[in-house]
Amino acid sequence: MAHVVILGAGIGGMPAAYEMKAALGKAHEVTVINSSEHFQFVPSNPWIGVGWRKREEITFPIEPYLKRKKINFIADTVTKIEAADNRLILENGETVDYDYLLIATGPKLAFEEVQGTGPINGFTHSICTTSHAETAYDSYQNLLDNPGPVIVGAVQGASCFGPAYEYSMILDTALRRAKRRDKVPMTVITSEPYIGHLGLGGVGDSKSMLESELRNRDMKWITNAKIIKVEAGKMFVDQYNMQGEVIQQHEVAFNHSMMLPAFKGVDAVAGVEGLCNPRGFVIVDEHQRNPVYKNIYAAGVCIAIPPVEATPVPTGTPKTGYMIETMVTAIVHNIRNEILNGTAPTETGSWNAICLADMGDTGAAFVAIPQIPPRNVTWFKKGKWVHLAKIAFEKYFIRKMKKGTSEPLYEKYMFKALGIERLNK
Repeated sequence: MAHVVILGAGIGGMPAAYEMKAALGKAHEVTVINSSEHFQFVPSNPWIGVGWRKREEITFPIEPYLKRKKINFIADTVTKIEAADNRLILENGETVDYDYLLIATGPKLAFEEVQGTGPINGFTHSICTTSHAETAYDSYQNLLDNPGPVIVGAVQGASCFGPAYEYSMILDTALRRAKRRDKVPMTVITSEPYIGHLGLGGVGDSKSMLESELRNRDMKWITNAKIIKVEAGKMFVDQYNMQGEVIQQHEVAFNHSMMLPAFKGVDAVAGVEGLCNPRGFVIVDEHQRNPVYKNIYAAGVCIAIPPVEATPVPTGTPKTGYMIETMVTAIVHNIRNEILNGTAPTETGSWNAICLADMGDTGAAFVAIPQIPPRNVTWFKKGKWVHLAKIAFEKYFIRKMKKGTSEPLYEKYMFKALGIERLNK
């Protein structure tokens, strides 16, 4: 009997568990380890930040749903991976042995890299976790009582820009509905070289479309921005030109700010020699397998992907939901074939980007195939239908996770929602 351990139970880890168990059957054991007892649907966090969702609507306890599918669950933090011995050390001192390890932890949020950022020891908020988004909501309520300037964006080294645009426009919509928008100047500050870069070198008309959207919502922006430090109510920003030279220094006041941080690998994963790059992201080959430890696979935000292009201020490459899903499916097939047939890995993820981004009262959808250019397909559209489609997908995904489905949810839903034909991997 083989034992497959999945580290992480997010939008990559939970589907991986269901798909892995369905592929291996009763003869083999699947265990999920996660530091939290609850699953959270991270794409809904921008709505939490303005009170459009409550925690109980986008989270649920993991164990009962995994248990129904005969999948083991451990709610604890892995403090060390003894990769040479195929063993995990838990925070409670217990150990877990594995035959195969699938790392789907997501990232460590590197607030410490920019002085004064972060919701705990800093002056900015985050929507990267449900708890952070709830704290942002508390600040939003204070903003309604004490209107003033708002800054939303992403710091240098960030790789996840879509949620910053989402939150800025959701916040704009919420303020308008509360009749407070006229008292709240808004500025988007981002390390991207231009609005709509998204860490992808742009997708279709994303630059002009998102610039137009910000103008229509009366938002200003600063691009090629490096955050020097943040103090209470004040952000210090150096702005660069395309030659990497500082062209202007800004001191921007704020009553409320949400800044996405750069990501790193979580400590236990980053601490394994030969497993990760210098920032702690897992190095994988085309089959999602680590070249040094052949029984360790990884998917999602925790893997190492080089930037799409060099930018004056560092930006990373995002790992989107559909991309993560195809990584997971490839890993499941490769591990199944190794265990059941003794064959070497052959499956690869598609690494395509298909996303729905909410903008409060409208939305934007984009397709980039492959995600890293040059591309066969680039497609970017905007409309109220995207807003409605994302709401529907939230409910669909959570319902399917509770049901324990092993089917590819992003692919099944997104192609239908966008009205495009199924595309070959």
